[in-house]
Amino acid sequence: MEIENLDTIAAIATPPGNGGVGIIRISGALVPEIAKQFIRRACSQQASGIHSIPGDNKTLTPRLAQYSSFTDEDGSVIDSGISLYFPAPASYTGEDILELQGHGGSVVLDMLLRRVLSLGARLANPGEFTERAFLNDKLDLAQAEAVADLIESSTEQSVRSAQKSMQGVFSIQVNELVEELTELRTYVEAAIDFVDEEIDFLTDGVVENRIVTLLHRLEQIQQTAQQGRLLRDGMTVVLAGKPNAGKSSLLNALTGHEAAIVTDIAGTTRDVLKERIQLDGMPLHIIDTAGLRESDNAIEQEGIRRAHQEIKNADKILLLIDAREPEINSVLKTLPPGVNITRIYNKIDLLGLEPEIKQTELGSEIYLSIKTGDGMELLKQHLKQSVGFNEATDNVFIARRRHIEALNKGHEFVDSALNQLRESQAGELVAEDLRQAQMSLAEITGKFTSDDLLGKIFSSFCIGK
Repeated sequence: MEIENLDTIAAIATPPGNGGVGIIRISGALVPEIAKQFIRRACSQQASGIHSIPGDNKTLTPRLAQYSSFTDEDGSVIDSGISLYFPAPASYTGEDILELQGHGGSVVLDMLLRRVLSLGARLANPGEFTERAFLNDKLDLAQAEAVADLIESSTEQSVRSAQKSMQGVFSIQVNELVEELTELRTYVEAAIDFVDEEIDFLTDGVVENRIVTLLHRLEQIQQTAQQGRLLRDGMTVVLAGKPNAGKSSLLNALTGHEAAIVTDIAGTTRDVLKERIQLDGMPLHIIDTAGLRESDNAIEQEGIRRAHQEIKNADKILLLIDAREPEINSVLKTLPPGVNITRIYNKIDLLGLEPEIKQTELGSEIYLSIKTGDGMELLKQHLKQSVGFNEATDNVFIARRRHIEALNKGHEFVDSALNQLRESQAGELVAEDLRQAQMSLAEITGKFTSDDLLGKIFSSFCIGK
C-alpha cells in the first residue's frame, strides 16, 4: 500500500500552551530542502552518513540529535534547539522526517511552524502522520488506532494494553485467524472442484474439526477484546430510581468526593451529573439522574426526560430503591425494555439487615447501606463481574467497539459455515460464509477497509500524531 508524491506536511507535535520544550514534526519529500534552508548547525563538528542533508556547509546525520539554530528568511535566528533527521524508509511515516525540538513557547513554535510552511510544507491534518505510517505499511490499522489509544489512556492497565496492540499482539492473532480461514476456503473449494474423488472432503470430519477449533480460538479473542474495549472505553453506569433513594449519595461514594448535592428534600437533582472514575483499573462513567416520578414542575420534567435519554444509552442501570419502600413497579414501567438493570436496595442499616447479593428471576439484587458503606464492595465486584472485567491484564490488548463488531460478524459467519456443513454439506455456502468471515476479520487490520472508515478513524487523532 506504499504511497508516493504526497505533500510534505508539518505540525506542532506538543500540546498547546507554554512548556520547556516544543516539537515541530515535518514529513515528506521536501524535508532535505527545508532543512537546507532552515537549519544552521551551531557547532563545528563535521557529520557524515549516506543519507546526510547538507545545510550551511554542515550535515545532519540520521538519527543523531544535533544542536542547531532555526533561521528565518533573512537569516536571523528564530530559535535554537535540537534537530533530528530520520531518512526514509526507516522512519515513523516511512518518509523523510525532520523533528525540531525548540523552546516550548506558543509564539516561538508558531513562528517556527510558519517558517516551515513558507518553505513548501502544508499543515498536517489530525492523525495524518500516523495515517501515512499505515499507508506506507509501517503499521496496520489496529496498531495505528492503538497509538491514539495510548495517548488517551486514563489508567495504567489501558496504557499497557495499548502498548501490546501497538506491538502487534492483537494483529498477530487476527492475522492467524485470517490465514486459517484462507486455508479452510482453499480446502473447501478444492472439495467442490473435485467432486469425483473417492473421498468426500466435506464429510470426512477434517473441515468440521478445523471450523470448530477456529470458533474456539475466535471466542477466546472475543473475550480478550471485550476486556480491552472496557479498558479503553469504560462502562457507562446510570443511577436511576425514585427521588431520595440514594442516587446522589452513591455517586459521591463511588467518586470519593461531594460531586452531587445531597439533601432530604425530594427532587434535589434536576440535571444529569457525570463523573469518570477508575474501579480497580476499569474506567467507569457514572451518571446521576433526576428522580423518576410524576411531576408538574417544568424543570424537574426536563431533568426526568434527560434521565430517560441517559438510561437508553447506558451499559448498566443501577436502580436505587429505598429498602423500606421496595415498591418500584411505577418506575419499572417507565424504563425501556431490554435494559441491563441491577436493583440496589439501599438503607438496610435502618432495617437491621446484613449486606448481600441475590440472583433472582428479575436479575441481580444487592442489599447495602451507602451511608455506612456496608455492601459497597459487593457492588464494586458485581460491576466488574457483570461485564467480564478481570484485573489481570497481562495478556489483554486494547480494542475498540469496531473491533468487537468485526469479531462478532466473523464469529457469526464461521458459525453459519459450520451449520451449513453439518446440515446440508453445501460446499458453496460454506465457502461463501468463510469468505465473509475472512473479510470481516481483515477489516480490523485494514486489509479491507473503506476510505470513509479511514477518514473517520484518523480524524479523531490529535494534530501532530
